[in-house]
Amino acid sequence: MTSARPFTILVVCTGNICRSPLAEQLLSARLLGAATPFVVTSAGTMAQDGAPMDDLAAEQSRRHGGVPDGHEATYLTEKLAESADLVLTASREHRSAVVRLSPRATRRTFTLRQFARLADSLGLAELEAAGDTAEVVRLVAGQRGMIPPATDPDAEDVVDPYRRSVDVHERAASDVDDAVTSIVAALRAPDRRFSDAGGGPAA
Repeated sequence: MTSARPFTILVVCTGNICRSPLAEQLLSARLLGAATPFVVTSAGTMAQDGAPMDDLAAEQSRRHGGVPDGHEATYLTEKLAESADLVLTASREHRSAVVRLSPRATRRTFTLRQFARLADSLGLAELEAAGDTAEVVRLVAGQRGMIPPATDPDAEDVVDPYRRSVDVHERAASDVDDAVTSIVAALRAPDRRFSDAGGGPAA
């Protein structure tokens, strides 16, 4: 499995200086060392290329185990949306923007909190039985029509903390952290089967 093609994840928000780099950095940290190699990047629907990460967002990234140093914002393009194996967005608005750019990405594009909720609805055994990470994404996508939508549609979004208080940054980071925890557990589920089969640790 270590020679497999990297599985690419793109995280999207508006300016690519708060929510999406935070999620990118937490995903990168927690997927490090997986049997399946992951490459995580981020972009913004209104990003100014090269802009640094927001200071408060960077502080939250460090607090949750991310490495924000050297982040530079990237403007979302059709090519970026097309090339990612999985697209995770901060909000439903961003998901719609990705799908407008790349209709073919519809089934592999989710908000962060939506993917986490759908993944949590699957049993661990079912996720572990997936042949690879791409199959995990297909299983999660299949849950869209199988379980009721969130009672509060806003529960699918991460609040935008840009130019807001520390409390809002903490709430956004907590929501991202919770979502990333579920997402990583789902994406690494096939690793656990590999490890159990004697292929080495999936730490």
